[in-house]
Amino acid sequence: MTTHTQNRTARTARLRTLSLTALATTAAAAAALTLTSTSAHAAETKQPTAPAAPTTGDSRPGGSGYANNLDGWIKESLAIMKAKGIPGTYEGLHRNIMRESSGNPNAQNGWDVNAQKGTPSKGLLQVIQPTFNAYHVNGTAHSLTDPVANITAAANYAADRYGSIDNVNSAY
Repeated sequence: MTTHTQNRTARTARLRTLSLTALATTAAAAAALTLTSTSAHAAETKQPTAPAAPTTGDSRPGGSGYANNLDGWIKESLAIMKAKGIPGTYEGLHRNIMRESSGNPNAQNGWDVNAQKGTPSKGLLQVIQPTFNAYHVNGTAHSLTDPVANITAAANYAADRYGSIDNVNSAY
């Protein structure tokens, strides 16, 4: 292959990667906008730092008392974080979850550098297994894709690296 052909091939590969990244980012943003109405988002950003009292009728295994949905997972994580001294707010967690997974606890990144190395990012906050293992918080499930364990471990990691999940405004 000539140098010109190699350069063109390299440029084409970079453009494909950038295009895929842009498509993935656009799709995540569109999903977030679809899943969160403006009024719902405004109400959620006004959530206090401390979680609300648990409710009854929990459908999560183990009967935590929190709803088995994104709101409940965040509130349960905040209660654990508060007990363990891990900083973070509802708004900071929600903002990062929506950017990373659009609220899908089964989300998996199959294309980034971690995935290429055989360790894909998974869950609500797109954590890799080694990071989850290192920052797992006792009292949560030992499962990377468990929503509460994923949120709490990611918040613990963000606290160690950035001071709080609230300080994270991009992939981390």
